[in-house]
Parts: sequence; structure tokens; C-alpha cells
Amino acid sequence: MAKAFFRLQKFLRRTQFLLFFLTAAYLMAGSLLLLQRTRLVVQQGPRGTSAGQALLVPEAVPGAGLAEPRGAQSPSPRLLAGTAALRELAPSQRHGPHWLMARNSELRQLRRRWFHRFISDQEPMQTAGLKAMKRTAEHKGTYMGCFSDDSRERTLKGAVFYDLRKMTVSHCQEACAERAYTYAGLAYGAECYCGNKLPVTASRPEECNSECKGEKGSICGGVNRLSVYRVEELWAAAPRRRNVIYRGCFRAPENLTDTFPASLIQPNLTVEMCSEFCSKKEFPLAVIRGRECYCGYPTGRFSLHGGADRQLCSGMLNVSSAAGGKYCLVYQTPVQDTRCTDRKFLTTKSKVFVALSSFPGAGNTWARHLIEHATGYYTGSYYFDGALYNKGFKGEKDHWRSRRTICVKTHESGKTEIEMFDSAILLIRNPYKSLMAEFNRKFAGHLGYATDRNWNSKEWPDFVNSYASWWASHVLDWLKYGKRLLVIHYEDLKQSLIPKLKEMVEFLNMTVTEDRLLCVENNRDGNFKRSGAKQKNFEPFTQEMKDLINRYILTVDEALRGRNFTGLPREYVPR
Repeated sequence: MAKAFFRLQKFLRRTQFLLFFLTAAYLMAGSLLLLQRTRLVVQQGPRGTSAGQALLVPEAVPGAGLAEPRGAQSPSPRLLAGTAALRELAPSQRHGPHWLMARNSELRQLRRRWFHRFISDQEPMQTAGLKAMKRTAEHKGTYMGCFSDDSRERTLKGAVFYDLRKMTVSHCQEACAERAYTYAGLAYGAECYCGNKLPVTASRPEECNSECKGEKGSICGGVNRLSVYRVEELWAAAPRRRNVIYRGCFRAPENLTDTFPASLIQPNLTVEMCSEFCSKKEFPLAVIRGRECYCGYPTGRFSLHGGADRQLCSGMLNVSSAAGGKYCLVYQTPVQDTRCTDRKFLTTKSKVFVALSSFPGAGNTWARHLIEHATGYYTGSYYFDGALYNKGFKGEKDHWRSRRTICVKTHESGKTEIEMFDSAILLIRNPYKSLMAEFNRKFAGHLGYATDRNWNSKEWPDFVNSYASWWASHVLDWLKYGKRLLVIHYEDLKQSLIPKLKEMVEFLNMTVTEDRLLCVENNRDGNFKRSGAKQKNFEPFTQEMKDLINRYILTVDEALRGRNFTGLPREYVPR
């Protein structure tokens, strides 16, 4: 009897263990299924879900979709939001018919997307150029074909545009038509070139195989290949942007024919006629003396420095060359000076690690534009700004310690961050202007202006209180820990661009020609002037703010002089 009881007890213990094991396995399987469903919902939620499916992933999740730059990535906020939403659903909602219908539709969408992706991946890339010809009917210009493109000697030498996120064929065509160019060419899926001469060397259609960054299914050239369109027929419909800018009255060089590569003599010469002639010849300057029209670039012989009184050029149009005398009228055509637009990465790693350091809002982006065009090499960045990368600053995506760029943008301060660099160009700007520029950038991007509502909000005084001290500490830290410094004041760079740019180029151990520097001066603004109406007589600083900022100005000025640098410009003097 005891033996039988013992066997029964042993059997029950084994059964209990077995039941426990099966229960645990069942729970684990259920958990895995729930996680799989959650993942499916999160993946499909933001891609056009139906009204019923939108319940599963709430859209209004603070911080959803934000990634932390240059740091360890935390779990996806959208994933967490989706999981929380599933936990909060009532059992009837979770397992009811609505849930099954939503899940089944998601599976159908997944299968459909997978099938289309599979089919598209199987298409050979060689057919991309042929697709471009088929799609040209959708665009306004006339497709001329695929042509080879040499970056050292471009055929389309007019304006150059970059948009590494939203470039389309129509965008390029319209930009070139607005500036009165005959041809628009696209390369690398994101670069747009304008010109008046068709490239000579044609390539096979399939060699233009780069998809436009902003238009799926359209072709925007290829590697060293241009998809070229004729846009002359679009001129009439294009917005009037072919403005001619008066540059001034200047003393004419001794021999105009030797100085300027193209010329025209016209009895009834007008500014429009001369400008159009020079635009067709792809020159940025139109020079008029009497009935003579000359086209060319700013050079050492004709640098556009030291203009004369405008009265000396009055009544010059349509008079004889002898009567025209020693002076000439100069106009800027819509054509871009492209002698300094070619840029590349350093072919070998730089031995000297150089920083381009400034407080935010001090003109760092503008300084990078000048340095890149003067040296022909990209600048890097401690950060990644997608908007700048999209506009042609290709060094933004390069790792900041790669040493493939001529210098690296940084707003950092502190001993550790500064001592990583071997030398630095320290760019300083009036704190009043810097604070306003950074506040504008914060609320309206690199090229916009903050609204009156922003300036009148509580954020402005808080911004000044925190950022004014940063302006001072940034300069003081670099003066203290910087190993080799070149101090450049933004105001001096703006007023005397070529002398100051020469200093910066020499500090970077580079040699550039005078003509290249004059090209940079001719393109000095680039695409970095803020758009929109500037507020006149706008004074956002209270007296309390001014007292605070003025104390920092005096401290920085004293520190600069203590290190044998030039003190702050006079316009920094307390208001």
C-alpha cells in the first residue's frame, strides 16, 4: 500500500512539473506573438494607415521620430508608443474582428510592397536612361540626351544648384529658364547646371541612371553624366528673375580688347542688349563704353575695386568710343561666375587638424562658403546639418575627424574639445548681431526671420540670459586653450573681404590665385542671405539685456588685448 502511494505521489509531482513547463511555454509563445504584432503595427502606422488603424499607433507622441545625433540611440519612441497603446486597449478591442481586419490588411500591404520591391529590384539599371526619354513628355523642356561631364572643364558653365534631397527635373529646368539659360543639365541625382552651349560628347542613354532625389522614376544624370534639356521655350513663362545689377562706374583698362574675351559694337546699344549678349556668352560682367559692349570676369586688370563717381559715366550710352572716354559702366549679368565653384575632398589626410570655431550666429556658414570657394576643398562639421548638406556642403556627411576637409566647423568650447585641434580660425561677431541671428535661425532656419510673436515671447529674454554668457565664454576658452589661433572679426571680413580671406587661406597653408579670390568676391553672398523684409529700426534688447551684454563685451575685449590680438571693433562698444 505504501509503495503504491509513493508511486502516485511521484507521478503527481512529475505531472505538476510538466504542467508548469507547458504553461510557461504557452506564455512565452503568446508574448512573442504580441511583440510581433506590435512591430507590425509600428512599421505600418506612419505609412498611410486607415482611420481605424490609426488607433493602434497614436500620432501625437512627444519626441516621436527624433534621433539623437552622435550619441547612443535610445529605443525608438514610436515603438514604445505603439507598445503602450496596445497594452491600453481593452480585451474586446484587442481580439475583436476590427483588430483582425486591420492586421490582415497590414499583411496584405506588406506582401504587396514586398512583391513590388522584388519586381523593381529585378529590373536592370541599364534601362534607367531609356525611362528618362519616355518621361520627358511629362516635363516642359525638350530632352536632348545623355552627355559626358568633366568636372575640371564643364560645358554648362552657367549657374550651379544643389539639392541633395528635393532635386527634380522641373526644378532644374525652371531655375535655368528664370536666368535666361538655353540648357539645363542634371547630374548625380541632385546637381543642376545651366548653360548656353550643348555638351559635345554624347553618351549612351543607359549611362544616365541616377534617380532624382526628389522625384522617383525620373532620371537626373549619372556619375560624370548629364541629362540635358533645352529650356529656351520656357523663357516666356518663367518668372522675371533675369535682373541686371548695376556694379558702378569704373576707370576703363588701357586695352579693353585684351582685358575682355568678348565684345560687341552696336549703334543703338542699351544695357539690356549688352547684358543679353554677355549672358549668351556666359560671362558675369557686362561692360559698356559708348557704343561698345564688353564681356568678362573680374581680374587683376579689372578688379572692380575703387569705383569712380557715377557722374563721370553719365550720358555715356550710344556715344562714340572717344567721347566715352576713360570710364565705363559695369553691370552684373544673371550668369554665375563659375571659376571658383569646383570643390572636392582632400586627396590625402591633412596633417594639421584645423577648427573653424565661432559662437552660433557669428557667420560660420558664410565663412565656410568663402573658404570652400577660395581653396576648392570642402569644409567639415562637428555636427550634421541636413539642410546645409542638401545645399552643397558635402563635408557635412563626412566624419568630422576624417581629416579629408580643409577645416571643421564647431561651436564647442571647453578644454577637452579645444585641445583636439592643432589650430583654429576663431570667428567673432558683435554679440548683439550674433544673438539675433541665432534666434532667427532657431525659429526660421538659416535664411528666415523670426516673427514678432517669437520676439515678444518669454523665450527671447531667456535666450539672451543663457546665450550671452556663452558668447563670452566661447571666446575666452579658445583664447585660453587654443594652441594656434587666427582671430577674424566678422565685421572686418565683411568690409575687407579679400585681405581677410587671404589671411585665412594662408593660415590653412593654401595658395590661391588672385582671379580665384576675385571670383569668390563676385559670389560673396552665395545663397546665405536671409530672405524676406528686414525689420527697420528693430530693437529687441531691453536696457537690462544691454547692461549684461556690455559687461561681456568689455571682458572679451580685455582678454583679446591681453593675448596680443586686436581688440574688438569699435562698433562692439556698448550701445
